[in-house]
Amino acid sequence: MKLITVAPPRLRTLEDESERSATWLELFYDLAFVVAVASLVERLAHDVSATGVASFVGYFGLLWWLWASHTYYADRYDTDDLVYRLLAAAQMVAVVVLAASLSLDESASTTAFAIAYATSRILLVAMYWRAYRHVAETRDLVRGYLVGFGVAASLWAISAVVPESARFTLWAIALAVDLATPWVMRHEQARVPLDVSHLPERFGLFTILVLGESIAAVVVGLGHTSWGLSPTLAAAFGIGIATALWWLYFDNARGSVVRRDASVRKTWRPTVWIYTHFLLAAALAGFGAALELAVEEAGHDVVEAGHRWLLVGSIALAFAALGLIQLASSSDGEDRAIILARAIGIPLVLVVGLFTGLGSEWLVFGALGICVAELVSDMAASESEVV
Repeated sequence: MKLITVAPPRLRTLEDESERSATWLELFYDLAFVVAVASLVERLAHDVSATGVASFVGYFGLLWWLWASHTYYADRYDTDDLVYRLLAAAQMVAVVVLAASLSLDESASTTAFAIAYATSRILLVAMYWRAYRHVAETRDLVRGYLVGFGVAASLWAISAVVPESARFTLWAIALAVDLATPWVMRHEQARVPLDVSHLPERFGLFTILVLGESIAAVVVGLGHTSWGLSPTLAAAFGIGIATALWWLYFDNARGSVVRRDASVRKTWRPTVWIYTHFLLAAALAGFGAALELAVEEAGHDVVEAGHRWLLVGSIALAFAALGLIQLASSSDGEDRAIILARAIGIPLVLVVGLFTGLGSEWLVFGALGICVAELVSDMAASESEVV
């Protein structure tokens, strides 16, 4: 057995590592978020009203930021020592409690959510405190993180003991402080590189994580209905859409936009590339909820408007996010055909939602046709570039 000792954090991104991959600990850490995303998808499937969608987006944003914040830390400072493993495991406990607080049964609790979220943020501050002590060359950056993230964590802790009417206001303020902190520290961040191979892989893995909800949705949907041709077709078409979205992302994903040099990091491209992944992840998770409903309702003559628009709207948002990621990844004039195809796909897939007389399986089939057309367009564009 490997002996795990206590070792101080170090700045990994300045080390001579040609290809750095995600660690086994990072993959294990992601499992807690699989559970949390599944809880959110189930909430959305039970309430697709405007309020339900807004609640889903808000909670998903908080969850994504929690994952991304840890990922940024690990990208720079992960040394996989005993203390870091224990802090990461403690964060996993907090995320699991958070997931339980989002459930639809009696365990649902905004108080438990606030405590779990505050705990996870405090643990992140503890990680950065270690980096502040041991990595002298990044103290200016980490000092700003300790102040900003520390204030936000305090607000989260306070929110657990205030009336629920004021709790959400404190959450909004805490998130605003969290998001503002990297922006305020942007000049210091430009001097502390991110890893050009590791960070894109991590965002790709989270994309796979939320795509997995589409597969789980098929299982849940089929489990809630009697076997028949219509539900089976809806399930097959839905997996086809998930496959197409995976294909569109990973055939075009470029992590080179996350540069080591400060001059490139001052442009808009890395920021758009990183934060648009939130829109993509939210869209893919929303599609999972929509697919579950589509499988359950397959064979019925009428599909509820909310269910129909969640299906096509989530795919349209995914197209928009994919187009923005492609734009941020490309040099001027590059990949114009692919970006244009994404823009055209948005209204086309929304048009599918106008067909109120179709069963859900045929709505899914129509959306699949648009996705396949996007794939064909990409392959044609790639072939023309080769020629």
